[in-house]
Amino acid sequence: MSLVRDTKYSKEILAVLKKRGHATNAELITVVRMKFPDVSATTIHRASSRLLERSMIQEAPADTHGAMRFDSLLEPHDHFICSGCGGIRDIDIAEEFIPRISQALGGCKVTGRLVIHGSCEKCLESEG
Repeated sequence: MSLVRDTKYSKEILAVLKKRGHATNAELITVVRMKFPDVSATTIHRASSRLLERSMIQEAPADTHGAMRFDSLLEPHDHFICSGCGGIRDIDIAEEFIPRISQALGGCKVTGRLVIHGSCEKCLESEG
């Protein structure tokens, strides 16, 4: 049985993710340093990795630069990612669309969750 470390940093990471929903380690560092200015990037990375290993958070689709992003919602769900600003939102559409995708592929078994890309309301407003 391995030792489970429950540090002030892991608690803060969980609090930040619950508030924000999704974040990269770089975003977590910025926010956590507001409360703990001396925390290192390595400490945040290790704490977020432990939380992921313990299934207290999960991995979300990477950000627009390819950075790993974490998700506070543990239930299976899909994601919408804005192609303009890179924002990410949780959606739940797989059950509705997986059968249609399977049928379009000639009856292949399709598993997993969906990631949809488009433009969010804010980006659409700034374009128009």
